[in-house]
Amino acid sequence: MLNEMPLRKIIHIDMDAFYASVEQLDNPELRGKPLAVGGSSARGVVAAASYEARKFGIRSAMSGAMAIKLCPELIFVKTNFDRYKEVSKQIRQIFLEFTDLVEPLSLDEAYLDVTENKKGNPSATMIAEEIRKRIKEVTGLNASAGISINKFVAKIASDINKPNGQKTLGPEEVEPFLETLDVKKFYGVGKVTKEKMYRLGIFTGKDLKEKSLEFLEENFGKSGGFYYKVVRGIHNSKVKPTRIQKSLAAEHTFSENISSEIFMMERLDEIASEVENRLIRSKIAGKTVTLKIRYRDFTLQTRSKTIPQFISSKELILNVVKELLYQEKMKESVRLLGISISNLNNETSKKKEVLKESIDVQLKLEF
Repeated sequence: MLNEMPLRKIIHIDMDAFYASVEQLDNPELRGKPLAVGGSSARGVVAAASYEARKFGIRSAMSGAMAIKLCPELIFVKTNFDRYKEVSKQIRQIFLEFTDLVEPLSLDEAYLDVTENKKGNPSATMIAEEIRKRIKEVTGLNASAGISINKFVAKIASDINKPNGQKTLGPEEVEPFLETLDVKKFYGVGKVTKEKMYRLGIFTGKDLKEKSLEFLEENFGKSGGFYYKVVRGIHNSKVKPTRIQKSLAAEHTFSENISSEIFMMERLDEIASEVENRLIRSKIAGKTVTLKIRYRDFTLQTRSKTIPQFISSKELILNVVKELLYQEKMKESVRLLGISISNLNNETSKKKEVLKESIDVQLKLEF
């Protein structure tokens, strides 16, 4: 059984090194050179890296100091989110020329459901080619695409022929492809899960497929059921044009490490004010407060607490944050603190959907 829902034709568009590519587009002297968007100081972090920089092993979230060690010729530019949003809006308008079923994931990537589309084109592969061509014409930037029967496989496929390429995985190709894939390539399998799978002898999709549902649930909890299905090409999440916001957060990286909880509370007071303002502007509140702590060695820790009522005021948020801060002793000095609110009151209940097998229909439709 390949899937449990009627066939859909899903495209995942992912812009190539988006922030860095925008900077190189706007500044011709930067083209062809190793470029990082972010901060180059000892406290700075790489937000994005050009493909020229990636050849040196430079990746997003890497410290600026480490990036310079890897590539002394690296050029740093400051982030310009207003410009990135402007270009992202242009790209979004191109998507809407083809379908209204567009689910943005970030400024530089989105899912599109083109099962039925405004062009009347039955080929999702040809639509992806046309979209990428339009993006190049309008913005001057390159995009990659993955095309398949669901969001999970389309996202994996978009990474195969990067940069400036695309990959189509039709219904009959999905399971054989997933069987050959290293589990670390599965969207949703992070470093910790990957290492656990390796310890259990699960290295490829084929290894994963050989494990029973009971085994996967025993070792991975609810995620076990997800892994059991996706390795068989089953992923029923629809493309949602209006994504529900699931959390809201603010964080600060400090110019000098902080070791005193008193000083930390002063900084958290400022961060809580920012969170409160964002909650008020969004007209939402939440029940779960999470304190994010990044230590001087870059290790990350989160502490969360869920309370009975929805809150949005700075005072109530800080009451929970203070409890979380003093929950346990700090391991060492802190370089970053953040507060996030989740379990929001904007979430709607999901309607139950009738699922049915449709493999015979799927194999007849072309991609």
